[in-house]
Amino acid sequence: MKVTKQQMEQRVVRYGELMPCRTAFIDAHTPGSDQKENFTIIGRGVSESRDQHVHIDDTPGFNIGAAGQPPRCRNSLHAHRTAEVFFVLKGRWRFFWGRWGNAGEVVLEEGDIFNIPTGIFRGFENVGTDYGMIMSILGGDDAGGGVIWAPQVIQEAASHGLVLGEDGRLYDIKKGESLPSGVLPMRLLTDDELRVFPEAPVDAVVRDYVARYHDLLALAGHAPAKVIGADALLRDRPGFEVELLGRGSIPPTPYRNERHEIVMVMRGHWRLSWDDGSLVLAPGDTCAVPPGLMHALAPSMSGEASLYRVTASGDGAGPTWRG
Repeated sequence: MKVTKQQMEQRVVRYGELMPCRTAFIDAHTPGSDQKENFTIIGRGVSESRDQHVHIDDTPGFNIGAAGQPPRCRNSLHAHRTAEVFFVLKGRWRFFWGRWGNAGEVVLEEGDIFNIPTGIFRGFENVGTDYGMIMSILGGDDAGGGVIWAPQVIQEAASHGLVLGEDGRLYDIKKGESLPSGVLPMRLLTDDELRVFPEAPVDAVVRDYVARYHDLLALAGHAPAKVIGADALLRDRPGFEVELLGRGSIPPTPYRNERHEIVMVMRGHWRLSWDDGSLVLAPGDTCAVPPGLMHALAPSMSGEASLYRVTASGDGAGPTWRG
Protein backbone atom coordinates (compact mmCIF):
# COMPACT_ATOMS: atom_id res chain seq x y z
CA MET A 1 0.00 0.00 0.00
CA LYS A 2 1.62 3.26 -1.16
CA VAL A 3 0.95 6.41 0.86
CA THR A 4 2.97 9.55 0.19
CA LYS A 5 4.03 11.90 2.97
CA GLN A 6 1.69 14.54 1.56
CA GLN A 7 -1.23 12.10 1.70
CA MET A 8 -0.39 11.16 5.28
CA GLU A 9 -0.09 14.81 6.33
CA GLN A 10 -3.67 15.26 5.12
CA ARG A 11 -4.66 12.62 7.67
CA VAL A 12 -3.01 14.51 10.54
CA VAL A 13 -4.74 17.26 12.52
CA ARG A 14 -2.12 19.33 14.32
CA TYR A 15 -2.96 20.73 17.74
CA GLY A 16 -1.78 24.18 16.73
CA GLU A 17 -4.04 24.17 13.65
CA LEU A 18 -7.29 23.20 15.39
CA MET A 19 -10.15 25.50 14.36
CA PRO A 20 -12.67 26.16 17.14
CA CYS A 21 -16.38 26.84 17.06
CA ARG A 22 -17.64 29.06 19.87
CA THR A 23 -21.34 28.59 19.08
CA ALA A 24 -21.43 24.80 18.84
CA PHE A 25 -24.12 24.10 21.44
CA ILE A 26 -27.23 25.50 23.00
CA ASP A 27 -25.45 26.97 26.04
CA ALA A 28 -23.15 29.15 23.91
CA HIS A 29 -24.75 32.36 25.31
CA THR A 30 -25.38 31.07 28.85
CA PRO A 31 -23.18 32.85 31.44
CA GLY A 32 -20.55 30.44 32.73
CA SER A 33 -20.64 28.42 29.52
CA ASP A 34 -20.25 31.15 26.92
CA GLN A 35 -16.46 30.89 26.51
CA LYS A 36 -16.33 27.27 25.37
CA GLU A 37 -14.55 26.21 22.22
CA ASN A 38 -15.59 23.04 20.44
CA PHE A 39 -13.40 21.17 17.96
CA THR A 40 -14.54 18.54 15.47
CA ILE A 41 -11.42 16.62 14.45
CA ILE A 42 -12.58 13.42 12.73
CA GLY A 43 -16.21 12.86 11.72
CA ARG A 44 -19.02 15.37 11.98
CA GLY A 45 -19.47 15.00 15.74
CA VAL A 46 -22.56 16.34 17.47
CA SER A 47 -22.26 20.09 16.95
CA GLU A 48 -25.56 21.99 16.64
CA SER A 49 -23.96 24.88 14.75
CA ARG A 50 -23.66 25.38 11.01
CA ASP A 51 -20.38 27.20 11.74
CA GLN A 52 -18.58 24.11 13.04
CA HIS A 53 -15.39 23.34 11.12
CA VAL A 54 -14.76 19.64 10.42
CA HIS A 55 -11.08 18.80 9.95
CA ILE A 56 -11.44 15.25 8.55
CA ASP A 57 -14.92 14.38 7.34
CA ASP A 58 -14.49 10.60 7.08
CA THR A 59 -15.66 8.54 10.05
CA PRO A 60 -14.00 5.28 11.11
CA GLY A 61 -17.03 4.07 13.08
CA PHE A 62 -16.51 6.73 15.75
CA ASN A 63 -15.82 10.47 15.99
CA ILE A 64 -12.88 12.39 17.47
CA GLY A 65 -13.33 15.85 18.92
CA ALA A 66 -12.13 18.16 21.68
CA ALA A 67 -13.32 20.86 24.03
CA GLY A 68 -11.24 23.83 25.13
CA GLN A 69 -12.31 26.03 28.04
CA PRO A 70 -10.82 28.75 30.24
CA PRO A 71 -10.90 28.30 34.02
CA ARG A 72 -14.37 27.94 35.59
CA CYS A 73 -16.09 27.56 32.24
CA ARG A 74 -18.46 24.59 32.14
CA ASN A 75 -20.32 22.42 29.67
CA SER A 76 -23.99 22.00 30.59
CA LEU A 77 -25.78 18.78 31.54
CA HIS A 78 -26.49 16.51 28.59
CA ALA A 79 -26.62 12.85 27.58
CA HIS A 80 -25.66 10.79 24.53
CA ARG A 81 -27.09 7.60 23.06
CA THR A 82 -23.63 6.22 22.30
CA ALA A 83 -20.23 6.22 23.96
CA GLU A 84 -18.56 9.43 25.11
CA VAL A 85 -14.96 9.05 26.24
CA PHE A 86 -12.73 11.91 27.38
CA PHE A 87 -9.08 12.14 28.28
CA VAL A 88 -7.50 15.26 29.70
CA LEU A 89 -4.81 16.71 27.45
CA LYS A 90 -4.26 19.95 29.36
CA GLY A 91 -5.40 21.17 32.75
CA ARG A 92 -7.60 19.85 35.54
CA TRP A 93 -11.26 19.03 34.98
CA ARG A 94 -14.29 18.26 37.12
CA PHE A 95 -16.89 15.93 35.65
CA PHE A 96 -20.32 15.83 37.29
CA TRP A 97 -23.53 13.94 36.56
CA GLY A 98 -27.18 13.34 37.45
CA ARG A 99 -30.46 15.06 36.65
CA TRP A 100 -29.31 18.23 38.38
CA GLY A 101 -25.57 17.55 38.26
CA ASN A 102 -25.31 16.67 41.94
CA ALA A 103 -25.41 12.85 41.89
CA GLY A 104 -21.62 12.60 41.81
CA GLU A 105 -18.41 14.12 40.54
CA VAL A 106 -14.80 13.22 39.84
CA VAL A 107 -11.76 15.40 39.15
CA LEU A 108 -9.42 14.27 36.38
CA GLU A 109 -5.80 15.26 35.89
CA GLU A 110 -3.77 15.31 32.67
CA GLY A 111 -3.84 11.94 30.92
CA ASP A 112 -6.74 10.52 32.97
CA ILE A 113 -9.55 8.96 30.91
CA PHE A 114 -13.31 8.72 31.59
CA ASN A 115 -15.53 6.27 29.72
CA ILE A 116 -18.85 7.96 30.51
CA PRO A 117 -21.85 5.59 30.58
CA THR A 118 -24.71 6.25 28.20
CA GLY A 119 -28.02 7.10 29.80
CA ILE A 120 -26.83 9.58 32.44
CA PHE A 121 -26.75 13.35 32.30
CA ARG A 122 -23.19 14.64 32.50
CA GLY A 123 -21.32 17.93 32.37
CA PHE A 124 -17.76 19.10 32.88
CA GLU A 125 -15.86 22.16 34.08
CA ASN A 126 -12.29 23.38 33.83
CA VAL A 127 -11.16 23.69 37.46
CA GLY A 128 -7.52 24.40 36.62
CA THR A 129 -5.76 27.74 36.55
CA ASP A 130 -5.16 27.94 32.79
CA TYR A 131 -6.93 27.22 29.52
CA GLY A 132 -7.62 23.49 29.43
CA MET A 133 -8.27 20.92 26.70
CA ILE A 134 -10.00 17.56 26.78
CA MET A 135 -10.01 15.15 23.84
CA SER A 136 -13.14 13.12 23.10
CA ILE A 137 -14.17 9.91 21.37
CA LEU A 138 -17.84 9.60 20.41
CA GLY A 139 -19.33 6.30 19.34
CA GLY A 140 -20.96 5.71 15.96
CA ASP A 141 -20.53 7.34 12.56
CA ASP A 142 -23.31 9.82 13.37
CA ALA A 143 -22.43 10.00 17.09
CA GLY A 144 -25.80 8.64 18.12
CA GLY A 145 -27.98 11.31 16.57
CA GLY A 146 -26.94 14.30 18.66
CA VAL A 147 -27.22 15.58 22.22
CA ILE A 148 -30.02 15.11 24.77
CA TRP A 149 -30.13 18.21 26.97
CA ALA A 150 -31.47 18.42 30.51
CA PRO A 151 -34.68 20.53 30.36
CA GLN A 152 -33.27 23.36 32.45
CA VAL A 153 -30.44 23.82 29.95
CA ILE A 154 -32.88 24.40 27.08
CA GLN A 155 -34.97 26.78 29.21
CA GLU A 156 -31.98 28.84 30.34
CA ALA A 157 -30.60 29.03 26.81
CA ALA A 158 -33.92 30.41 25.54
CA SER A 159 -33.72 33.21 28.10
CA HIS A 160 -30.41 34.20 26.48
CA GLY A 161 -31.71 34.10 22.91
CA LEU A 162 -30.75 30.63 21.68
CA VAL A 163 -33.41 28.16 20.56
CA LEU A 164 -32.73 24.58 19.53
CA GLY A 165 -35.01 23.29 16.80
CA GLU A 166 -36.25 19.73 16.45
CA ASP A 167 -33.99 19.62 13.38
CA GLY A 168 -31.01 19.69 15.77
CA ARG A 169 -29.94 23.20 14.71
CA LEU A 170 -29.49 26.35 16.79
CA TYR A 171 -31.33 29.59 16.02
CA ASP A 172 -30.07 32.85 17.51
CA ILE A 173 -33.06 35.06 18.22
CA LYS A 174 -30.75 37.98 19.12
CA LYS A 175 -29.44 37.91 15.55
CA GLY A 176 -32.93 37.97 14.10
CA GLU A 177 -33.01 34.27 13.28
CA SER A 178 -36.21 32.29 13.61
CA LEU A 179 -37.18 28.67 13.25
CA PRO A 180 -38.01 27.70 9.66
CA SER A 181 -41.59 26.96 8.76
CA GLY A 182 -42.53 23.50 9.97
CA VAL A 183 -39.63 23.26 12.45
CA LEU A 184 -40.70 23.27 16.10
CA PRO A 185 -38.52 24.01 19.12
CA MET A 186 -36.88 20.97 20.68
CA ARG A 187 -39.39 19.67 23.21
CA LEU A 188 -38.47 19.23 26.85
CA LEU A 189 -38.23 15.74 28.27
CA THR A 190 -41.23 14.80 30.40
CA ASP A 191 -41.01 13.71 34.03
CA ASP A 192 -41.64 10.11 32.98
CA GLU A 193 -38.84 10.30 30.40
CA LEU A 194 -36.47 11.84 32.93
CA ARG A 195 -36.96 8.94 35.35
CA VAL A 196 -34.98 6.61 33.08
CA PHE A 197 -31.81 8.73 33.56
CA PRO A 198 -30.16 7.22 36.66
CA GLU A 199 -28.42 9.02 39.50
CA ALA A 200 -25.27 6.92 39.35
CA PRO A 201 -23.30 6.73 42.64
CA VAL A 202 -19.82 8.21 42.54
CA ASP A 203 -17.95 5.18 43.94
CA ALA A 204 -19.28 2.86 41.23
CA VAL A 205 -18.65 5.34 38.42
CA VAL A 206 -15.06 6.02 39.46
CA ARG A 207 -14.37 2.31 39.94
CA ASP A 208 -15.80 1.08 36.64
CA TYR A 209 -15.42 3.99 34.22
CA VAL A 210 -12.34 6.04 35.20
CA ALA A 211 -8.68 5.14 34.63
CA ARG A 212 -5.78 7.21 35.96
CA TYR A 213 -2.94 8.13 33.62
CA HIS A 214 -0.06 7.15 35.89
CA ASP A 215 -1.63 3.75 36.56
CA LEU A 216 -1.98 3.20 32.81
CA LEU A 217 1.57 4.36 32.17
CA ALA A 218 2.82 1.78 34.68
CA LEU A 219 0.75 -0.93 32.97
CA ALA A 220 2.25 0.13 29.62
CA GLY A 221 5.77 -0.70 30.75
CA HIS A 222 6.20 -3.72 28.46
CA ALA A 223 3.08 -3.83 26.28
CA PRO A 224 0.26 -1.43 25.36
CA ALA A 225 -2.12 -0.94 28.28
CA LYS A 226 -5.63 -2.05 27.30
CA VAL A 227 -7.83 0.78 28.55
CA ILE A 228 -11.28 0.23 26.99
CA GLY A 229 -12.48 -2.98 25.38
CA ALA A 230 -13.93 -6.42 26.04
CA ASP A 231 -10.83 -7.56 27.97
CA ALA A 232 -9.51 -4.14 29.04
CA LEU A 233 -9.23 -2.34 32.36
CA LEU A 234 -12.56 -0.63 31.63
CA ARG A 235 -14.54 -3.57 30.25
CA ASP A 236 -16.96 -2.28 27.66
CA ARG A 237 -17.80 -2.63 23.96
CA PRO A 238 -18.41 0.94 22.73
CA GLY A 239 -17.61 0.20 19.08
CA PHE A 240 -13.91 0.93 19.51
CA GLU A 241 -10.96 -0.12 21.65
CA VAL A 242 -8.55 2.22 23.43
CA GLU A 243 -4.95 1.51 24.43
CA LEU A 244 -2.21 3.62 26.00
CA LEU A 245 1.30 3.23 24.59
CA GLY A 246 4.36 4.34 26.51
CA ARG A 247 8.06 4.29 25.78
CA GLY A 248 8.32 0.67 26.97
CA SER A 249 5.34 -0.65 25.04
CA ILE A 250 6.32 0.17 21.47
CA PRO A 251 5.44 -2.62 19.02
CA PRO A 252 8.80 -4.36 18.31
CA THR A 253 8.27 -4.44 14.54
CA PRO A 254 6.15 -2.55 12.01
CA TYR A 255 2.56 -3.74 12.02
CA ARG A 256 -0.54 -3.56 9.88
CA ASN A 257 -4.05 -2.94 11.18
CA GLU A 258 -6.92 -3.83 8.88
CA ARG A 259 -9.27 -1.71 10.97
CA HIS A 260 -9.31 2.06 11.36
CA GLU A 261 -6.67 3.25 13.80
CA ILE A 262 -6.45 6.74 15.31
CA VAL A 263 -3.33 7.90 17.14
CA MET A 264 -3.69 10.73 19.70
CA VAL A 265 -0.45 11.93 21.30
CA MET A 266 -0.50 12.67 25.02
CA ARG A 267 3.16 13.26 25.95
CA GLY A 268 6.38 13.66 23.99
CA HIS A 269 7.01 13.51 20.24
CA TRP A 270 6.39 10.33 18.26
CA ARG A 271 7.66 9.31 14.84
CA LEU A 272 5.15 7.53 12.62
CA SER A 273 6.99 5.75 9.81
CA TRP A 274 5.93 3.64 6.86
CA ASP A 275 7.57 2.39 3.65
CA ASP A 276 7.19 5.68 1.79
CA GLY A 277 8.00 8.19 4.49
CA SER A 278 7.73 9.34 8.10
CA LEU A 279 6.42 12.27 10.11
CA VAL A 280 6.56 13.44 13.72
CA LEU A 281 3.49 13.84 15.90
CA ALA A 282 3.48 16.27 18.84
CA PRO A 283 1.25 16.40 21.96
CA GLY A 284 -2.33 17.09 20.96
CA ASP A 285 -1.85 15.93 17.37
CA THR A 286 -4.31 13.37 15.96
CA CYS A 287 -3.53 11.02 13.07
CA ALA A 288 -5.87 8.70 11.16
CA VAL A 289 -3.72 5.78 9.99
CA PRO A 290 -5.10 4.22 6.78
CA PRO A 291 -6.35 0.62 7.26
CA GLY A 292 -3.91 -1.92 5.86
CA LEU A 293 -0.86 0.35 6.04
CA MET A 294 2.32 -1.27 7.42
CA HIS A 295 3.67 1.29 9.90
CA ALA A 296 5.67 1.78 13.07
CA LEU A 297 5.45 4.11 16.06
CA ALA A 298 8.38 5.22 18.22
CA PRO A 299 9.26 8.21 20.43
CA SER A 300 11.51 10.60 18.54
CA MET A 301 12.99 12.30 21.60
CA SER A 302 14.04 11.40 25.13
CA GLY A 303 11.78 11.91 28.12
CA GLU A 304 8.21 10.86 28.88
CA ALA A 305 6.26 9.66 25.86
CA SER A 306 2.72 8.35 25.63
CA LEU A 307 -0.18 8.22 23.23
CA TYR A 308 -3.70 6.90 23.10
CA ARG A 309 -4.44 4.52 20.23
CA VAL A 310 -8.10 4.08 19.24
CA THR A 311 -9.11 1.20 16.98
CA ALA A 312 -12.51 0.51 15.45
CA SER A 313 -14.14 -2.70 16.66
CA GLY A 314 -17.76 -2.36 15.53
CA ASP A 315 -19.01 -4.34 18.51
CA GLY A 316 -21.33 -1.99 20.36
CA ALA A 317 -22.67 1.47 20.99
CA GLY A 318 -21.29 2.30 24.40
CA PRO A 319 -21.39 1.46 28.08
CA THR A 320 -24.84 1.67 29.60
CA TRP A 321 -24.95 2.41 33.31
CA ARG A 322 -25.08 -0.97 35.07
CA GLY A 323 -26.14 0.14 38.54
